[in-house]
Amino acid sequence: MRITPSSITFYTLFKLPAAYFTGVRVKSIEDSQCTVSVRLNWMNKNPFRSMFWAVQGMAAELSTGVLIMKSLRQKNINASMLVVENKATFSKKAVGLITFTCLQGKVVSETITAAIEENAPKQIWLDAKGYDQHGDEVSSFSFLWSIKPKN
Repeated sequence: MRITPSSITFYTLFKLPAAYFTGVRVKSIEDSQCTVSVRLNWMNKNPFRSMFWAVQGMAAELSTGVLIMKSLRQKNINASMLVVENKATFSKKAVGLITFTCLQGKVVSETITAAIEENAPKQIWLDAKGYDQHGDEVSSFSFLWSIKPKN
């Protein structure tokens, strides 16, 4: 599978249906960054009329995970990926269109290269910040990913 926004949308439909049905969509994927967006709707709204925190987490996690998937695909490597820890902060109500971006593609590539060379699992913290359509930060997520090459 080529790693493109449309292939990831198709992937989420079958492998991550909660993300698909709540409106989480990859908007762009480059070697250095990935952008994912989600719009507030009736399916992802909490009783306080803002976006449920877990939906924001799915979008943020996807922005980091897709960078790992893309780098693994480019290097033609099979590996296990697992989130082992995460942290989040919320600074404003998430309403409207929220966009999460992870800008650490270079660090991901270097970490995967080290894991391959050492044939050992590596861990990496990846960050994704969510912004509303006015450019205000609404939330920030950090995920500790474990990447283990398969022999």
